Order: sequence, then structure tokens, then C-alpha cells
Amino acid sequence: MASNKSSPSRSHSRIKRFLICLVLMSLPLLFFVLSEKQKRVTKMLEVDPKPRPRPAWFDVIAKGIINNKKKIKVGLVNIDARVDGSIFEQLDTLDSQVDTISIDFDHVDKNLKWEDIFPEWIDENGKWGQPKCPNLPMPALQNYGDLNVVVAKVPCGIRDVFRLQVNLVVANLAVESGWVTKMESDHRKVHVVFVGSCGPMVEIFRCDDLLMHRPEYWVYRPDLRRLKHQTLMPLGSCQIAPGYAETGKEAWRIDVALTRVPKLAYVTVLHSSEAYVCGAIALAQSILGTQTMFIETDLVLLADNSIGPQSTTGLKAAGWKIKRIQRILSPFAKKGAYNQWNYSKLRMWQLTTYDKIIFIDSDLLVLRSIHHLFVLPQLSAAPNEKTLFNSGLMVIEPSQCMFRKMMNVTSKVRSYNGGDQGFLNEIFTWWHRLPAKVNQLKTFPSSGHGMHELPDDVYAVHYLGLKPWMCYRDYDCNWDMQDRHVFASDSAHRRWWQVYDAMPKELQAYCGLTEKMNERIVKWRRIARNASFSDGHWKIKVQDPRRGNYYSD
Repeated sequence: MASNKSSPSRSHSRIKRFLICLVLMSLPLLFFVLSEKQKRVTKMLEVDPKPRPRPAWFDVIAKGIINNKKKIKVGLVNIDARVDGSIFEQLDTLDSQVDTISIDFDHVDKNLKWEDIFPEWIDENGKWGQPKCPNLPMPALQNYGDLNVVVAKVPCGIRDVFRLQVNLVVANLAVESGWVTKMESDHRKVHVVFVGSCGPMVEIFRCDDLLMHRPEYWVYRPDLRRLKHQTLMPLGSCQIAPGYAETGKEAWRIDVALTRVPKLAYVTVLHSSEAYVCGAIALAQSILGTQTMFIETDLVLLADNSIGPQSTTGLKAAGWKIKRIQRILSPFAKKGAYNQWNYSKLRMWQLTTYDKIIFIDSDLLVLRSIHHLFVLPQLSAAPNEKTLFNSGLMVIEPSQCMFRKMMNVTSKVRSYNGGDQGFLNEIFTWWHRLPAKVNQLKTFPSSGHGMHELPDDVYAVHYLGLKPWMCYRDYDCNWDMQDRHVFASDSAHRRWWQVYDAMPKELQAYCGLTEKMNERIVKWRRIARNASFSDGHWKIKVQDPRRGNYYSD
């Protein structure tokens, strides 16, 4: 009987053990189900165990433009989600504060070369029709007029047409979104951010407007008045800068008088010797003799310690304000070469008390007013050869940071001619073309120019070769040297001496001959006579009153 009573208990115990085993066996499955459920919940809640960092530049531009009611509108230029995914991921972290829009524009034709937009020769006088530039597509700007920020990725390299296009797209978008009226106080705040390893073109985006720079980004708040100047200029030197072409489209002037009267100056530089003191005096007198505008304009001469007290007195009497400088070595010039210290010209960017300057080499002469060039932006210059400009006359905008930027790369950026012109053409690859007659180079091909007559409508003459004050006034002594015939012109020579004759006598005294100068002239006249040069200048009877009245070297 006892064994029969214990049977239900054993059965119950077996059932209990079975249930316990079943539960234990089910636990892994339960844990798996719960884990998957947690993953689904995490995904649904978009919980990222490693939150993505927000763009480092955002905090720089966010101050003052975040509106609690509206999101910041960001336009993306040349940024593709397929190759720039990290940029989009960073922008995603700002989803609650930012609306992004990709800017649509057609990329420039890949076959278009820099030489197509910066040709060596164009029809400046319009005899064969108005010169035209190739097409550089821009976005439909009217569709993007309310951007707060433009974010762009710029291609690397220089003299790259697509790089220029991206920079101009960004500039046009910033102006379209920020420009309200001509008054600066009315402009909307627009920021520009360049991301990636390559920054913007310094010709378009000024370092003065740079708020922050890190290896992977540049943040700008551009001066819209200056930026609009650039957007209204021609695409390249394929057209003349509009200030001279008189196209009738006056919007590019920006009416600076509505803000304040700009400070302007003509600037030249003397360094290393006093050989060009006479030229600088004649230059000042020629500028003063052609002034036509009412805005006061200074004449500033940068001089190193080689310019002594007597020369300084004459230069001041001629109209120059003297500013002493330390000269700058041209790292790629040969020792003792004429351009060994030509980088001293870079000092003009330090003249920040002026809004705009026209730099003129001291071997130029101004024959007609060039004051209208002050309305043009940096860098405006006349062509030299190929895609290059001549640095003898330039419109520039002084800037200490631009000066520092150039000085930081003087030993890295190789000058093709060892001097300032080669260097500046590597810094300012995008420039605005002035007509050749604004800086008429006194050089003539060997054929088709007869006696090398200077055109009547020239604004300024650049006296290449031997300078007029280094010759007898009777004729251009470049005729006495076969390899300098290309620089010879009696008509240009006469124009210089006309300015000399109009000078006060005390200023003419600074243009005398030294015995050494006279010996050189006599030597080459004798060589020309012995060679019987066909131009016959060596036959001219010299009557220059300076001969025999030499001043000390």
C-alpha cells in the first residue's frame, strides 16, 4: 500500500523536472528574441551608439544667424553624395537646424583651356567686332536667392577652368543671397565655407574676409561690395575690363560714394640705387599734369635707404610722399641682376591706409588721365605675353594678410623671370585686362613698324630698354645698339622730353648726365657709326645742353 501512495509524488516530480528543463532550454531563444527586439527598437529610435560629430565650421557661422523659427539654408556646390558622403553625414547631424539644397549648374566644357579665356591677343579696338569670352555656365541664380551659407568643394591646381567656375559660382550665389541695396548696412549676412584639401582662389575670396581656417575647411564672411565687383568683371582677359570698354552697364561701379569717399593713391618704388630718381620725378609730374577727377589722390613713393637726402628732397618737390621700406630679395633672380630686389614692390600691399592704389613703375610716363581705373578691382593690368599680365601698371587693393600670404611663399613659388612679374602672375592667375594703351610697352617688332611711331591714343608709355634720361635728348639711344632696336622710338622719346621741359628748373636738375652715362652713349654712337646702321641716328649732331654739365655719380 505504501508504494502505491508514493507513485503520484514521483510523477509530479518528473513533470516538474521536465518543465524546468524546458524553461532552461527556452532561455537562449528568449534572450535572442529580446535582443532582436531591442535592436529593432534601437533602430526605430535611431539611436547611434557612436554619434557622428557635427561640422567643425558650423559653430563659427551659426552665431547671429540661427533663427528659432527658420532653419539655416545651406547651398552645396560641387559636393556629390556618392563621393562626399562624410560631408553629408556631418550635415545630417544638423538636420533640426539646417536645410540643404544642392546647387544645379552645368560643368564647363572639359576641352576649354586657360588660354581660351586668357588669350595673348584680342581685338581691343573692336574693329572686327566685340571680343567674346567662352561660355562658363552659372546656376539659375534667381532660384537660390535666400541662402545663409554656401558650402563648396574646390578643385586643386592653378589655371584650371573648372576651379575658376566653382569659385565664380560660389561668389555669384553669395552676392545673389546677400545683396539687398548698394548700402553695406542693408546687406544680408552670408557665409561661405570651402571644405576639402584645396581652398578658394585668393583673387576672388580675400584673406581679409577669412573668419577661420583649419586644414579641412575655410570659413569666410565676404565683403559683398568687393565680391560683387569681381562677379561683374569679364570671365578673363578675353574681354577688356568694362570700366574702359564703356559698355553702358554701369552697375559694376557699385557707387562707392554712397558709403564713404575711398582713399586712393598712385604708388611707385625706388630701391637699390638712385638711377631711376629722374624717372620717378617725371612720372609724378606727368600724373599731376593729367589729373581730372575731384577725389583727392595721394602720390606715394616707397624708398629704401639707397635713396639719399638730396634725391628725397627732389622727389618730395615733385609731389611724392616718401615712405621708407626695407627692400625684399627676389629669391629666383641672379645675383647682381636688375631684378634682384624687385620683390620690394610687394610692399605696396602694406599701404592699408588706402582702399585702392594704382601702382606704376618709375620708368613709365602718364600721357592721359588714368584716374578712371580706380573703379576696377584687384588685380587689373595690361597684357604682357601669352596668359600673363605686365606688372608695370596694376590696380591693387592693399592688405596686410595678402602681403603676409605672399611673403610666406616667395621661396616656394618660382618666378619665370626671377622678378616680381613672374611671381605675381603665379599668385594672381585670374586678372582683369586693361587695354594695352594703358600700359603701352615701348617695344616694336622688327617688321611693319617703320620708325617705331607711338600711337596717338596712348594713356601711359612703359619705357623699356635704355631710359630717355639716360640718352641724349636729341634721339632715342636704343637705336645705337642692334639688340635694342626693338625698344627704339623717337616719338616716344620726344613725349618724355616734353614732360621734362614742363618741369620746374629745380626738378630738371635731377635728370642730368654723369660722366659715366656720357661715356656709354659716346661708345655706342661710335659702334653704330662703324657699323653704319641704316637708321642713321648716329649721324645726328648732338645739341643736348646737359652734355658737358655733368653731375657726380
